[in-house]
Amino acid sequence: MAVLSLSTAALNHSSSSSLLYFAAASLLRSAAAPPRRFTWRIRVASSHSNPKILKSNRRSRHGQPRSPYDTDDDVDTAASDQLNDDWFPDDELGGVKISEADRQRLKLKRAAHKGQGRTRHIGRSRGLESSSPARNLETRLSKSVAKNGRYTLETIDGDDSNSFISSNLNSKDKDAGSSAKNRYGHLLEELDLDERYFPLLNYLSTFGLKESHFIQMYERHMPSLQINVESAEERLEYLLSVGVKHSDIRKIILRQPQILQYTVENNLKSHVSFLCSLGIPSSRIGQIVTATPSLFSYSVENSLKPTVKYLLDEIGIQEKDISKVVQLSPQILVQRIDNTWNTRLSFLMKELDAPRQSIVKMVTKHPQLLHYSIEDGLLPRINFLRSIGMQNSDILKVLTSLTQVFSLSLEGNLKPKYKYLINELQNEVHSLTKYPMYLSLSLDQRIRPRHRFLVSLKKAPKGPFPLSSFVPTDECFCQQWAGTSLDKYLDFRQRLLLKDLAKKYERQ
Repeated sequence: MAVLSLSTAALNHSSSSSLLYFAAASLLRSAAAPPRRFTWRIRVASSHSNPKILKSNRRSRHGQPRSPYDTDDDVDTAASDQLNDDWFPDDELGGVKISEADRQRLKLKRAAHKGQGRTRHIGRSRGLESSSPARNLETRLSKSVAKNGRYTLETIDGDDSNSFISSNLNSKDKDAGSSAKNRYGHLLEELDLDERYFPLLNYLSTFGLKESHFIQMYERHMPSLQINVESAEERLEYLLSVGVKHSDIRKIILRQPQILQYTVENNLKSHVSFLCSLGIPSSRIGQIVTATPSLFSYSVENSLKPTVKYLLDEIGIQEKDISKVVQLSPQILVQRIDNTWNTRLSFLMKELDAPRQSIVKMVTKHPQLLHYSIEDGLLPRINFLRSIGMQNSDILKVLTSLTQVFSLSLEGNLKPKYKYLINELQNEVHSLTKYPMYLSLSLDQRIRPRHRFLVSLKKAPKGPFPLSSFVPTDECFCQQWAGTSLDKYLDFRQRLLLKDLAKKYERQ
């Protein structure tokens, strides 16, 4: 804050503001009393946070480009010139009159600043109250630029210093810009990122994105951080309106930062309309977008519709089942169509000696099947089922009913469940054809706890343990099989899990 000292002789020279003369007049009030010092601070606060609105292409009086967050010295002068003689009557200044010569100089100075842009003044002064000689007064002129700007004057205590005139231009936008610069300042050095995009970073941070995420976005797709914040708000608000969860926006942006550039009218709406045309309920649109945000980067006419046509005509999926297929595996819409899809179908038909209709039923239940490797995914699991004594007809029944078997780990899932089925439950392998769901249930969370609980209650039937006891919910299991409370079973399961966990640590 620039500080200017003024003596009695300084009244013969032009100052930068008419306020200076009024303050000086009060000093002449009494020669015996210590001079009163008035400090004038002018603060202009803007309601805009968007650098674009702040006219980022401004230039200084010397023709140099000006930062959108720079202050303008001219504003200080123009604002000061708006304070005319009517603000402070002579009687409020202790009866001290302003000389006619001084008034003429003030008029000349005001005329000199006409046309340089003035800050409109609306409001009235509160007047200055007299104070003790030991007290300094500082009057702060605050401006809040809203739809209708207004000046207000308030008196506050000033510090005891030799200088009594000060001028300070301090805007809210400058404060916000300074805060953002402090927060993202190192991104200016690390990335080729301009300060005018800081409002965008502030907005994206409301979805949980951090500086490390911005660096990741910049490396993946730099233009995604070079759009105005209003456009980003419009696009993300649209995604929220179609069912995307606020907590999922961060994941979507990190996976597909280009989505910030996709326009609502020409891109987002057309893709959502396409999904609805497939019969997908509006309540599921948000989940599909979250699972496959890259969907918006594919042309509806040249990519998405041809994929659907291929699934109908070449794979053989029924039109009524397309909606189900897309909901189960949205990624299928963005996978590259090639001959391997039909190759997998042909392999399964030949390997299991199955009709095409049965294989299409598998695809409808588990569309990811079209993307599994034959050598590393399909064939090893078919061979495992053969190794435990199943024939092709049994394998086909299991896979048609529970095609997800192709997605289960051999060592961590299928083999341990099979061993528990034979060794602990005393069951035969053919029971899996009747209850293939057994293979999809958790061994630690459902199969073992329920079996052990019935054994502890001495309610486990003799002979093969019924696999049907694993199917119902926990509550139904307690009512139908255990005849006890749910809390008692849950407590038993918790203790069993802790015991098994302790054994694993001991083995390590």
